[in-house]
Amino acid sequence: MVITGENDVAVQTNRSGGRVTVSRGLVTIGVATVALFVLSAALDPASVSGTSLSGMLPVAAVLAIAGLGQMLVVQQGGIDLSVAGGISLALIVVTHVPDGDSGRLVPAIGIALVFAVVAGLLNGVLIGLLGLNAIIATLGTNALLYGVNLEISGGRPRITTNLLADVAGGTTAGVPHAVVIALVTLGVVTLLVKKTVAGRRFEAIGSNRLAARTAGLRERRHHCLTYVWAQLLYCLAGILIAGITSQPTAYSGDRYLLPSIAVVVLGGTSLLGGRGFPLPTVVAAVFLQQLVQLVSVLGVSPAISPLVQAAALAVGVSLYTIRWTALVRRLTPDRAAPSGAPT
Repeated sequence: MVITGENDVAVQTNRSGGRVTVSRGLVTIGVATVALFVLSAALDPASVSGTSLSGMLPVAAVLAIAGLGQMLVVQQGGIDLSVAGGISLALIVVTHVPDGDSGRLVPAIGIALVFAVVAGLLNGVLIGLLGLNAIIATLGTNALLYGVNLEISGGRPRITTNLLADVAGGTTAGVPHAVVIALVTLGVVTLLVKKTVAGRRFEAIGSNRLAARTAGLRERRHHCLTYVWAQLLYCLAGILIAGITSQPTAYSGDRYLLPSIAVVVLGGTSLLGGRGFPLPTVVAAVFLQQLVQLVSVLGVSPAISPLVQAAALAVGVSLYTIRWTALVRRLTPDRAAPSGAPT
């Protein structure tokens, strides 16, 4: 195994010298996830029991989908703070519009998708076309989404429909449906970003917008549509929450704002834009959710969870931005050259 680039590791697979390139983020977060599960089993076996995993994995699946949406935005050098509002509005729509009637679930999902597209276009126009700061624009959109949320819900939760509970919150052969949906979403995002011409153009624009503009790529259109795709993924995450939780609150999306950024960074995607890494992002969602669950099982106050997530974000940023070898060289004192040796 050799390092071939800043974010890649090449693994030799045969005698003829064939190599498979995997991201450094996948190796890092993969090893960290395995180590975390081993540590969890040693400290408290209950944290990796079947019951614990069946409760943790659906939440990790929701985080993975939200993280994939955030990853698309981060690839363009932006950041989306409207993830909380997008998730919360989607789950409110699919619970309040049907009001327990499974026959009205499909129209409710359609309404939620329309809200997602409108919110994505609003972000895209403000940021991609008008050039507003991404933090300010998405924060304003988030407030607008919560305004619509409260207008529909009045701040009161509703019980989800039986159909949505069976589809999103059910299991097949012990595997949660939410996990299957997350894996399918991962496959679709990976295929579109990594295996299509539009996806390669998308990554090229994120790496260098000026060069992409010079090459004739429509970077503003790509940048604008990025926020639409992100909101659609947030909408899917919100629908899953509505199925997993029998009575979700109007503010359920708040808990996914910081983690959605953390899993993107832990997966190796640079906050400056460029290449994105969907699979490491999903693995990072499992890592982060298991870390939170371990802290909870050990009896630590739930108020510590945001601190744990913030710490994970800080570690992720430091892993992929700090040049550790250069730092070690600077901190290590130079050894005196032996007598008679050339300087």
